[in-house]
Amino acid sequence: MRKVAACLIFACLVFGGQLSAQKTVSGKVSDADTRQPLPGATVKAGQSRGTTTDESGRFYFNNLLPDIGTIEVSYVGFQPVTVPIAELESRPEILLERTTFTADEVIVSATRVTDRTGMAYTNVTAEALKKQNLGQDLPVLLNFTPSMVTTSDAGAGVGYTGMRIRGSDATRINMTINGIPYNDPESQGAFFVNMPDFASSVSSIQVQRGVGSSTNGAGAFGATVNINTNEFRREAYAELNNSFGSFNTWKHTVKVGSGLLNDKFTFDARLSRVKSDGFVDRASSDLKSFYLSGAYYGKRSYIRANVFSGKERTYQAWNGVPEAKFRNDREGILAYIRRNELNERDADNLLNANPRTYNSYWYENETDNYQQDQYQLLTSHTLSSRWTLNLNAFYVRGAGYYEQYRENNKLSDYLLPPVIMGNDTITRSDLIRQRWLDNHYYGTTFSLDYNSFKKLSFSFGGGWNQFDNDHYGKVIWARFASTGEAGHRYYFGKGLKSDLNLYAKAYYQLSPAFNVYGDLQYRRVGYRVDGTDNDLIELKVDTQLNFWNPKVGINYDIEDKGSVYASFSVGNREPNRNDFVDAQAGHIPTHETLYDWEAGYRLRLNKVVFNTNLYFMDYRNQLVLTGQLNDVGSAVRVNVPKSYRAGIELEAAWAISKQFRWNANIAFSRNRINRFTEYVIDYDTYEYDVIDHGQTDISFSPNIVAGSQLSYSFGSGFEISLLTKLVGKQYLDNTSDDTRRLDSYFVNDLRISRTFTPKWAKSLEVTALVNNLFDHRYASNGYTYGFNTGGSHVQENFYFPQAGTNFLVGLNLGF
Repeated sequence: MRKVAACLIFACLVFGGQLSAQKTVSGKVSDADTRQPLPGATVKAGQSRGTTTDESGRFYFNNLLPDIGTIEVSYVGFQPVTVPIAELESRPEILLERTTFTADEVIVSATRVTDRTGMAYTNVTAEALKKQNLGQDLPVLLNFTPSMVTTSDAGAGVGYTGMRIRGSDATRINMTINGIPYNDPESQGAFFVNMPDFASSVSSIQVQRGVGSSTNGAGAFGATVNINTNEFRREAYAELNNSFGSFNTWKHTVKVGSGLLNDKFTFDARLSRVKSDGFVDRASSDLKSFYLSGAYYGKRSYIRANVFSGKERTYQAWNGVPEAKFRNDREGILAYIRRNELNERDADNLLNANPRTYNSYWYENETDNYQQDQYQLLTSHTLSSRWTLNLNAFYVRGAGYYEQYRENNKLSDYLLPPVIMGNDTITRSDLIRQRWLDNHYYGTTFSLDYNSFKKLSFSFGGGWNQFDNDHYGKVIWARFASTGEAGHRYYFGKGLKSDLNLYAKAYYQLSPAFNVYGDLQYRRVGYRVDGTDNDLIELKVDTQLNFWNPKVGINYDIEDKGSVYASFSVGNREPNRNDFVDAQAGHIPTHETLYDWEAGYRLRLNKVVFNTNLYFMDYRNQLVLTGQLNDVGSAVRVNVPKSYRAGIELEAAWAISKQFRWNANIAFSRNRINRFTEYVIDYDTYEYDVIDHGQTDISFSPNIVAGSQLSYSFGSGFEISLLTKLVGKQYLDNTSDDTRRLDSYFVNDLRISRTFTPKWAKSLEVTALVNNLFDHRYASNGYTYGFNTGGSHVQENFYFPQAGTNFLVGLNLGF
């Protein structure tokens, strides 16, 4: 793959130079009302060339191809325009009109970055998402962004899915929707299953890699995913999107919008349902969602209200497949059955199921059931020509449970008394339990933005939020009746988390080509946990943490063809709820700190865009899994003093011809813990054996990740694309033990689409997607644990296989 990377760079430089051509274009961008120049306006010529205006509002392009006939000019808070290049010779000044119709961009601009920031990022458009959106979850749709690895519990991209960026999972990725924090405050995870078909309401996504800019919610410790759903559409519209595919997968989506009413109001709505049987046995999903939005566009003020909800019912596939079964090793399977004392039914299931679709769960209602309703009020007010104030509020209501059939459990573990039957005292029973979450999440965000329209622009913002979550369990059935009542509650815990953050960030143009960026954030996090957990252990956590997160960046433009940049950022992150709850006496977890160094080069030629980014992420006290179990059998994370991630990310877009286009990226990295100590329990003595592994690889952090999208357009709306993903070997834990690994995988997908324009509709689009075209057998996720017994070591590895060749076909109608 290093040869592939070298070829990629060579092609971009050599062919880019050959494709340069003949004309020079220049002009000036100004405010139509005041005639003041607009520095920092974005000017695009064709698909690849782009620049920004200098402090006097001027721009220029050298060596534009003769077939580029127009330029596009945009600036936040102003109406974008497209100007024929021929007109610039007689009228070189481009005048932009102020408008509140672009306020949707203003709302998210405070937490997004640009080329001037000096940070690594990728913008994903609604059009790019739509091409792939046939029912799979959002992580799968983002699979081809740099350094991205995705996984699916059910194996087909529907239901519980996850993503990692630079090896950091969703608990370390800050996620916002319209600038509103989305990560679960306690677990810090982002559960996309609660937002089925959310991509159908997304107008743009920005993926920032590394610490990124200051934002709201959980601190970014590997990446930021900034989602915008707000989009101004002047004309009324209606869309009907349906898809069907393998594993009885269906998606039905209806979207409607009013367009602009009375020059002031718009209304948009979406209703979706996604169903799938899943690739894994019984791993079905039944997902429903809706999205409602109404906006008011005044002369100086903008108000938008969003209400969206997701309801999921998924059959559990959380256990994965034991390694012996995954590799179809019958002797190993029999040893696993004996070692884990499986009963006849479970043993029969393990022996006879397909090795790639095995699911240990069999109870018909072993399901996860959850509903999450979100309410957002977003406002933007133009205070003057230079000042804008954004004030937002949100409320999230979540409630649900997962149900489990438990065999031969102790009644005392559920606060149930023994059952007396004649002379027999029954202390164990089969039973069904539900483990509930019931929460309220609410808060506010704001930003005050200033633009001098000369050299300086800055933003002061922040937010406050609080998360109130009840954790409790209920027994809804037991084989042996006791004095407990139906719905008997056997544990109850309460968590309360508050988060206050304030930030100030500024851009300053030192010269027409040289920009500097500064950013300072303060966060104050409060935790309080009381009650009992599922193991009936008393919980008591009461702590507050204070963080300062500075960031600086520089960017230097090399004429209109590219730029070089560098940045340094500090991120601090609090432990999550389980880190506090599972901590052993005398081992209180501490916060983690990340020092993130980034530097790169961006090249913009007529038909080639090429980016290279170098990063060094230096961690202090990173929380990692040790393999140690606490006194109730839960895995423990502990702080390791020093670890790092270092790498290079290359990405390119090449318009090979009018028909051919190639987008590709590849990342090479090294991810290491300076010294890792593993704790392995010995069940003969119930003491821990301590193993010093020295320097090791960080788990789930492949040294190579690559993606490619090669597309050919035949004209008349017909396009075919080959999509390729390569992910290198990953370790399941932090020991660098090669017997505890995920093998590398190389997967190809084929997408074919055809767009028609019938007289009775605005558009009709048919898309066919063949996933895993060559039926590669692989697993994208897993876990491991080990123990000593009888003088020998036992290591149990589990894998989550992904589907072989499968298909999805979609039909989209637009009116």
